[in-house]
Amino acid sequence: MASFPSGINNGGLRRATGTTLAALWIAMAGAQGVSAQSLELTAYKQAVAEAISEDEGLAAFYRERGFAAIWTDPEDSAAAERRSALLEAIEGGQVHGLPVSRYDEDGLIARMRNVTSERARGELEILLSRTFLKYAHDIQSGILVPTRVDSGIKRKAPVRESRGLLEALVAGNPREVIRDLAPRTPEYARLMREKLTLEHLIAHGGWGEPVVSGKMEPGQSGPNVVALRDRLIAMDYLPASLSASYDEAMRAAVASFQEDHGLEADGIAGTSTLTEINVGPEDRLKSVVVAMERERWLNLPEGRGKRHVWVNLTDFHATIVDDGKVTFETRSVVGHQDADRRTPEFSDTMEFMVVNPSWYVPRSIVVNEYLPQLRRNPGAAGHLEITDSRGRQVNRSNGFSQYSAASFPFAMRQPPGPRNALGLVKFMFPNQYNIYLHDTPSKSLFDQTRRTYSHGCIRLGDPQDFAYALLARQTDDPVGLFQSRLRSGAESRINLEQPIPVHLVYRTAFTKAKGHVNYRQDMYGRDAKLWNALSAAGVALIAGQS
Repeated sequence: MASFPSGINNGGLRRATGTTLAALWIAMAGAQGVSAQSLELTAYKQAVAEAISEDEGLAAFYRERGFAAIWTDPEDSAAAERRSALLEAIEGGQVHGLPVSRYDEDGLIARMRNVTSERARGELEILLSRTFLKYAHDIQSGILVPTRVDSGIKRKAPVRESRGLLEALVAGNPREVIRDLAPRTPEYARLMREKLTLEHLIAHGGWGEPVVSGKMEPGQSGPNVVALRDRLIAMDYLPASLSASYDEAMRAAVASFQEDHGLEADGIAGTSTLTEINVGPEDRLKSVVVAMERERWLNLPEGRGKRHVWVNLTDFHATIVDDGKVTFETRSVVGHQDADRRTPEFSDTMEFMVVNPSWYVPRSIVVNEYLPQLRRNPGAAGHLEITDSRGRQVNRSNGFSQYSAASFPFAMRQPPGPRNALGLVKFMFPNQYNIYLHDTPSKSLFDQTRRTYSHGCIRLGDPQDFAYALLARQTDDPVGLFQSRLRSGAESRINLEQPIPVHLVYRTAFTKAKGHVNYRQDMYGRDAKLWNALSAAGVALIAGQS
């Protein structure tokens, strides 16, 4: 590491000129309760004051310190440690998939070697603070602004205040403080390990040639089976073997691969399986880097909740997580790929469930799907009530042909019942997107591998068991409580005594405590957009060293 240069010119103090700088200095001094006349306005302080004038967090930090340096005091060994720790972190930023070029390490070192005046020292002081803050924000809460990547990403990155980050740096061991900025979750650590593994593989030729073949299944043999065997061995799904037959070992390896990629685990290498097997390590690496960025978006100061609901849209499953362990899991159906039906990504808090719910049909569905039917046939959609603004049922005999999507004045509601679109229970975390979890009468959809059928809400395969798991924390008889409300047939709300955070996420690469990393298809195309944005920001794929 380059050491900070000695021999800084500490003389030549000069007073600020010009009304703008003087006013700025007086304002800063006043905020400290100190008269401007009592402060010696050195060239260093003048440079610092000018550089921080438009950053309130940075300004507050330096005002409280009387503008004392944390990076550039040549007599302070702690400042040297901070510089060294920052440069080391920047050098290692690629491990985290960060855009290291934006921190301009070479430029920083050049500036540190060429400090020839107090003013230059002040400018360097703030440059180092800004570089630290840029690095800290990137690694801690994400490189990108989530909502700018895709309209379906409703998440706000948990960016920490500049002042607090700098205060922590000064108060602690700089290497430990910087190290602890990254998410401390097991998921992030395992993703980073997969990133390094893939980079090493790419540097050594990847997984070999793609498997060019049609469907293969147990009992077959020949060169195509050998190509599949070699690919599975390279991907660590099959021990080294010279067998040219699609034997039981290969069937088990294919089934394991299918399970890790969200496919039907039948052990037969069909078209969809071979498509996934032929995805190269470079594309898998992109998915991992994107997943690490998404993990940073959920690096919340308060955590995700000791108990929380986790719904990975791409995996078509919903889980309850207690103290970092999955304690309940069920299949889910999520929004269709059509742009207006995709399930958004966001976090909120589940507050209650409704047993025997009514379905209040969203306006978009009313005017886009049901109104065209009603214009042709007033008796259409007879399972739904049509109500006016006062909740009174509308007489269908008057017809609806006179209404357009803009002028249709009525609402539609499906009363509680076994054929209700929401099934027998819905789970509410009130939000502006009108998204919730619910039951469904369409149970056959859960037998599908790719379950993108809803208008955006999330349907659960085992909603009653999900309800029991939630209620078990507040009653000794969750089944009895739920079933008594269900048998009444009446719409009934059950509040959760302890509201539960809900996280709707989109992970095409995710890990488990043991086994291979799991990959899923980018069904909404969000990860492709996210990778393009990361690449534009300076993130690059770099093959590992041999």
